[in-house]
Amino acid sequence: MRAQRIDTPPDGFRLEPEFVSPDEEREVLAAIATRSFRDVVMHGVVAKRRVLHFGWTYGYETWRIAPGEPIPPWLAPLRDRAAALGGVDPAALGQALVSEYPPGAGIGWHRDAPMFGPVVIGISLAAPCRFQLRRTLEGAPRVFEAELAPRSAYVLAGEARRAWQHHVPPVRALRYSITFRTVRDPARWTAAGALVE
Repeated sequence: MRAQRIDTPPDGFRLEPEFVSPDEEREVLAAIATRSFRDVVMHGVVAKRRVLHFGWTYGYETWRIAPGEPIPPWLAPLRDRAAALGGVDPAALGQALVSEYPPGAGIGWHRDAPMFGPVVIGISLAAPCRFQLRRTLEGAPRVFEAELAPRSAYVLAGEARRAWQHHVPPVRALRYSITFRTVRDPARWTAAGALVE
């Protein structure tokens, strides 16, 4: 069944244009350029996008999180502002994920892994992209689409985080995203990524 496009964003989705200044974008991109990205491998397939994890690492093959390199000072001001946008304490944003999307790279439909908590804040840098959210409502798939302009930020919370999937279709030009996520108590997760009650 073909998805129906909707114009009203899901509850809990918020888009903030010009969240980052042009000067700040240049500084952050310069800091990113000094880092070595790692491949994303899922089901034995290497994805086109590459990543950096801070605070907590995530195993795309194992579904496990583990303590990682601390969030670096050059991301701290963005984390503080992202926390204010998401309505959480900066310390609650325990993970920062920096993703590099070369031309043709995207990310498939998904919800962020359940060990990450109820608030996700993403920041787009360099090139724009389309950002889509989907959910089946009243027996029919519905899709909401937003344009993530360079230097914009979005929040996924509430229903948008819990019940909607999201994805980024292949980008046309080099794009970076910085995603800050709350982290549930890691001691409550088994090696297989299942919640221990």
